[in-house]
Amino acid sequence: MSNDWSPASIKSLSSNDYKDTAVELPSFDSKEEYTEYLMNASALPKGFATGSAQGTFVPEEAPSMGSLPIKGTIIHLVDGPTDSWAATFTQNKFPGSPIIIGRSRLSSGKPIQTLIINNKISNVCSGGDGVATSEFLCDAVAKQLNLSGGAESVLPSSTGVIGWRLPAKELAEQVVPVAVKDLQTESAYNAARDIMTTDRYPKLRSKTLSNGARITGIAKGAGMVEPNMATMLCYVMTDAIISKSTLQSILSEAVDESFNSISIDGDESTSDTTVLISSNKVAETESTEKELRDAVKEVCCGLASDLTRNGEGTGHVMRVKINNFPGSNLEARRLGRHVVNSPLFKCAVSGNDPNTGRLAGAVGSFMGKFKTDKSVDDVVMTLGGRTIFSNGKFVLEGDAVEKELSDHMEAAQQGEQDEFPKHQRFVEIGIDFGNGMGSAIILGSDLTNEYVAVNADYRS
Repeated sequence: MSNDWSPASIKSLSSNDYKDTAVELPSFDSKEEYTEYLMNASALPKGFATGSAQGTFVPEEAPSMGSLPIKGTIIHLVDGPTDSWAATFTQNKFPGSPIIIGRSRLSSGKPIQTLIINNKISNVCSGGDGVATSEFLCDAVAKQLNLSGGAESVLPSSTGVIGWRLPAKELAEQVVPVAVKDLQTESAYNAARDIMTTDRYPKLRSKTLSNGARITGIAKGAGMVEPNMATMLCYVMTDAIISKSTLQSILSEAVDESFNSISIDGDESTSDTTVLISSNKVAETESTEKELRDAVKEVCCGLASDLTRNGEGTGHVMRVKINNFPGSNLEARRLGRHVVNSPLFKCAVSGNDPNTGRLAGAVGSFMGKFKTDKSVDDVVMTLGGRTIFSNGKFVLEGDAVEKELSDHMEAAQQGEQDEFPKHQRFVEIGIDFGNGMGSAIILGSDLTNEYVAVNADYRS
């Protein structure tokens, strides 16, 4: 190919007039206000370009559904491949073909230059050779961009329907050429928007270090979300000069405290991928590594919160804080996920019903199954900051307490079909065991009719 993808050939920022997202996003009154906020904070780090395009395909597995839309998004390093990249992938035993390729790329230690992400089809356990079709797509991207490293310098990701073949030919012919022409170095907003599936709005977080290095992250995922060492799809870009081994350490730590601490529906995806990649453009200082570690964690925690709030049909986000757990932080996280995944408790939260017995039941169930030798005599539980359980008994006296708890839940409620996050409030749950060293903060969604409706008609 003769396409020139040097920095001068791609539209770029004329100034550094950009902002960062806040640790906790503000309230928004409209979709337009939310979009403007993200766009103002969406500047790409130096050396990155993104582009997207849409095509159509007819699924071989269900041709009667007719022509369906599919999008492809490219994240590209304009100055060549980088060794400075890290990734985490799903632990699901039926991984998608892009996961198999990604693990191979990561273990080989070879540099990458471009990421290609498609929605609609996840390329998991499909008929034919899924790995070959993903590699075919990578090769098409490499040829279109004239990559010196060829297909091996392209990292694929797919999300969508499980079991369907990837329409690689349609993506290669319809989508990739147009996405390449669409490449620009200004903003990550369009990429955040175009990787979505059932997401109701884009998720984007950003942070600038004291030396000017920038971190911009985007993520998608609204259902089939209970990550294990990764998350749905998440891409964190930076221009800070940093080594590959340090990046992997930073990413693994951030993922544990963010994406591994959320659950929408308790189902771990077959396609979970998180990538942290650097263009190595901004010289490091003595504080770069610590600042970058903190910033990546902030970006990932923000995106994890956004993903939970944007969950399919989510009407409330629960935040469970566990302290003094008699076990490890990992075990404390498991307890938190057990609580937010309890169908009975999720339904109670959905209805603003302070049925605290369901919370205690979930905690007791977990301890009875997994920590049988540990005492629960000192457990204190709170809802909305009010103590509801202490000394082995509930503390629920009178209609005023019932109303206070219900009002707290109602205040955290959001629209199940909202196209933007109106607020950042949580149903606050505390569980303190009083005599252990483990702790965790877990986010989870309630269970609504809208969640069922979305997933009953997902493929069409």
